[in-house]
Amino acid sequence: MDETLIDVNGERLLLDAAGALYWPAERTLVMADLHFEKGSAYARSAQLLPPYDTRTTLKRIAALVARHAPTRVIALGDSFHDRDAAARLDECEREMLARLGHGVEWIWIAGNHDPAIPAWLGGHIADEIAIGGLVFRHEPSPLRGVGEIAGHLHPCKSVTRRGRTLRRRCFASDGSRLVMPAFGAYAGGLDVRDRAVRTLFPDAFLAYLLGQRRVYAVAG
Repeated sequence: MDETLIDVNGERLLLDAAGALYWPAERTLVMADLHFEKGSAYARSAQLLPPYDTRTTLKRIAALVARHAPTRVIALGDSFHDRDAAARLDECEREMLARLGHGVEWIWIAGNHDPAIPAWLGGHIADEIAIGGLVFRHEPSPLRGVGEIAGHLHPCKSVTRRGRTLRRRCFASDGSRLVMPAFGAYAGGLDVRDRAVRTLFPDAFLAYLLGQRRVYAVAG
């Protein structure tokens, strides 16, 4: 898989086409908005989706851990779709989470969907955390946010090539801060042209679209 390296506030980061960020200097893997059990939450309101989103997301995380061998994993909030989602994990999914956490420092950032992450998950729970020149939080700050790595907005962008329009999840960054794409299998997206995204970047920024095997940088 091709690697796309960018600088955010002086820190060298690798953007993975799976929708995660890897920080080689800190051996840290970062993902945002996993939204475990979104499918079962929708089923409760008679919006039936195949109930495999949590397991699919866990398998994708396992592949990333195998590829990058991190010593730290940061989940940037909304890891669970609602307050009761963790209780709906089946035994196999709990075991998968336990294996992923073995020998790795996990940091669970609280999100607006999951402000009270269950203690049985293990790892550390925080509202935000600062490491080196970066600050990891769920919702982007309305202020300048230098060195901020955030999720919450689920950025995506549409591009047209040879008469075909494709809508892809993306990272968004101006080199000062970065907004992560949603990682969860059923997570939606917000166009980077939306005011909620654009106002975070007063000057020009790039959208890094997720392709099959690489990340493509285009004007935001």
